[in-house]
Amino acid sequence: MNDLPLFPTTLVGSYPQPDWLINKAKLKGRFPPRTRAQELWRISSEHLDEAQRDAVRLAVEDQVDAGLDIITDGEACRESYSNHFATALHGVDIDNPGEALDRSGESVHVPRITGKISRRHSVSVDEVRYLRSLTDRAVKFTIPGPFTMSQQAQNDFYPSPAEAAMDYAAAVKEEVADLFAAGADIIQLDEPYMQARPQAAEEYGVAALNAALEGAVGETCVHICFGYAALIHERPVGYSFLPQLADACCHQISIETAQSELDCAVLESLPEQTILLGVIDLSTTEVETPETIVERVKRALPYIAKARVILAPDCGMKYLPRDVSLRKLESMVEAAARLRQEMA
Repeated sequence: MNDLPLFPTTLVGSYPQPDWLINKAKLKGRFPPRTRAQELWRISSEHLDEAQRDAVRLAVEDQVDAGLDIITDGEACRESYSNHFATALHGVDIDNPGEALDRSGESVHVPRITGKISRRHSVSVDEVRYLRSLTDRAVKFTIPGPFTMSQQAQNDFYPSPAEAAMDYAAAVKEEVADLFAAGADIIQLDEPYMQARPQAAEEYGVAALNAALEGAVGETCVHICFGYAALIHERPVGYSFLPQLADACCHQISIETAQSELDCAVLESLPEQTILLGVIDLSTTEVETPETIVERVKRALPYIAKARVILAPDCGMKYLPRDVSLRKLESMVEAAARLRQEMA
């Protein structure tokens, strides 16, 4: 990680899955599934593992071709950012799901907590090992955070959601340790519900996050966002929960600034962590020019040292066309090169 250039570039997590792998019409016609959604896959179960590995390889090739410095698996093997992990735990009934309100206020099917949450086994070690085999660049892997999983479940067991979140944190901590051992350079926890549910996040969100990341042997990141632009169209003027992450033990924080035109003065409240600065607007298929992206970065620089900035999209790119995503990444990489030349 020490050999990264000034203004390194990366994905937040997801990259568009190939159309031959997943039904994009079904994917876009619903909120991200919290329970399993096998109907999204176009490939039969006997060939699905091989197809998903091919999709990971293509995602890595696109990122390398675009020139990204930190590579992800594109989350190519997942139906959503959260359900691959949340449905793999002890204490959760996925065959008889419950209901909970999504961040939009709509009721959706979710895992139902019926017993003590714990990890059955490592969920993604093989995925990290495969990702590591595909590139010699730094690699990042994402898993859902404990607070968000506690909000995306029907709690029929714990006296309080805070207690559920702490057991989710223990499961995440075990997974984080295994993923670093498997070769990950960075582990990112996705915590969008800290923004969506700021009051509950104030009560126990950071405590659960720190319990999950305490003692991690590698670089850790937390992603907090306003929701996928393809599904949540309105952006607030600022974050309802962000300065509080100054107390989180993560090394990096991933935020959105492009679509929302965020007032980057809020970054002064985060004096220690590196910031993954969202500089690609995912609400449009228009490909930003490098000049536009440079200006978005420069909006932040009065409030954060240049050495603490990583360029990234606003959020996951999975809902965009693949060719558009690749060109947006290429533009971001060119913007980073121009910033280095100007400010090195």
